Amino acid sequence: MARTIRASVVQTCSARFSIPDTLAKLEQLTRLARDRDRSQLCVFPEAFIGGYPKFSTFGTSVGTRADAGRDEFARYYAGAIEVPSPALMRIEEVSRETGVFLVVGIIERDLGTLYCTVVFVDPERGYVGKHRKLMPTAMERIVWGQGDGSTLPVLEKKFMNGEGEVDTRMSATICCLGTELYCAPTVDDRPQWQSTMHHIALEGGCFVLAACQYAEAKDFPDEHFLLTSAGNGRLPEPNTVMLDGGSVIISPLGKILAGPLRNAEGVLTAELDLDDVARKKFDLDVVGHYARNDGQLWFSFNVLIKLM
Repeated sequence: MARTIRASVVQTCSARFSIPDTLAKLEQLTRLARDRDRSQLCVFPEAFIGGYPKFSTFGTSVGTRADAGRDEFARYYAGAIEVPSPALMRIEEVSRETGVFLVVGIIERDLGTLYCTVVFVDPERGYVGKHRKLMPTAMERIVWGQGDGSTLPVLEKKFMNGEGEVDTRMSATICCLGTELYCAPTVDDRPQWQSTMHHIALEGGCFVLAACQYAEAKDFPDEHFLLTSAGNGRLPEPNTVMLDGGSVIISPLGKILAGPLRNAEGVLTAELDLDDVARKKFDLDVVGHYARNDGQLWFSFNVLIKLM
């Protein structure tokens, strides 16, 4: 039996940090992926719901926090969503109505802290798990808390194709425990990021589904530019590119199946032959036949002796 499924990465962005408008985009683009491409799985970008505050400083410098920055954080905090919440219920509704498994980047509010989180939503079971970004990057740490080991799921999902059920395992963080679908929501639009995605696919022996934001100035609230260096106190031209995309789908054998997509919003879809995972593991299984646990133990023992 052919072990194939159809999967999409959605290159898009928040709608001016508005939860209702962004949820409407999620439904529109999910339906597009299903109706046009027969997609069964859609991955949305990092911070899709809640927004990625590109260029924001939140009024901070070492040892100081300005009142305007506190106000900006309060607005950002109000635009985040809780797990569970009515917004998450709406994502579950879209997944159930379309029959598409959704992987969505959100800004999660939990008591007094925000987290950069990915939620997994099954058409039949609803919300099934989340992953909080373990280490926010650079200045992201002033607005996002750190995740921990309690949100590192490897989730099992059965998809149907024309020949029967296809068992899969997916994750947004680790390649071990049999991960076949590595879902990588991101806002990193640098060309160098493509090399990172290739490396994860080849070394992890898994499909990489990297969904990056594409955003223009018109997709941000006006006050964002009045408080950041991006606007210098002025509103930029509406079509000024803020995040340039780069979404891509890569096979375990390193083949680009779709993308990278640049300079536009859009949906990339590919048919994934899950037997490619085994074909790659024949070369390299970093947690199995290509692992040297004895070498690791020898190294740790000798380092410990030198420290004593």
